[in-house]
Amino acid sequence: MDIVNFLYSIVVRQLSKLTNKNLIEMKTIFSSILCLLIIATSFAQNNSDSNEHMTFKGVPIDGTLNEYVLKMKNSGFTHVGTETGIAMLKGDFAGYKGCMVGVATLKQKDLVSKITAVFPESDTWSSLSSDYYNLKELLTEKYGEPSDVVEKFDTRSEPRDDKSKMYEVGMNRCKYYTTYKTENGSIQLSIENDGFFTSFVRLSYFDKINSEIIREKAKGDL
Repeated sequence: MDIVNFLYSIVVRQLSKLTNKNLIEMKTIFSSILCLLIIATSFAQNNSDSNEHMTFKGVPIDGTLNEYVLKMKNSGFTHVGTETGIAMLKGDFAGYKGCMVGVATLKQKDLVSKITAVFPESDTWSSLSSDYYNLKELLTEKYGEPSDVVEKFDTRSEPRDDKSKMYEVGMNRCKYYTTYKTENGSIQLSIENDGFFTSFVRLSYFDKINSEIIREKAKGDL
């Protein structure tokens, strides 16, 4: 018998005893039972949430690669191609046009566990950092304060102008990332680059349940 049904049985038993009680006793009993039911409902909801998958654009991060690609196509994304267990899609996300989305899975397991969104490229620090901080603000509003934040340049002195900052981005000396931990997984926002002329903001979602399944399979292979 779960906790909610247990408390319900208490309610039934107490109701059978109320015929000879006065009004004050009735109010006291019902107030106590109501508090217990509220606590039990909250507990049941939290327990249920911990068994749910992380979602990306409302789609749970679960299922095979082909199944997930189909769901993303139904959400408006275009399938660009699939190679070595990673499907690439293109579409609008979080108010940005033409984002590239990678759906990753362990090939041997064919179970989706990670989604990565790459936002449109920026050629200036002002636009690159603006995208980063805009998305960080939205994520914080939705998921609460981040669990880890690093925002610095690995240089002797802080680069002062836009051009010098973009140079450090190209040299992989820009360390900007923010991590959010949730009941269902984690999210990481970061500034990335692919050489001097390609810089962008990346947002990755890691599903807790499927990541653990894949981890256990990998451990079993050792």
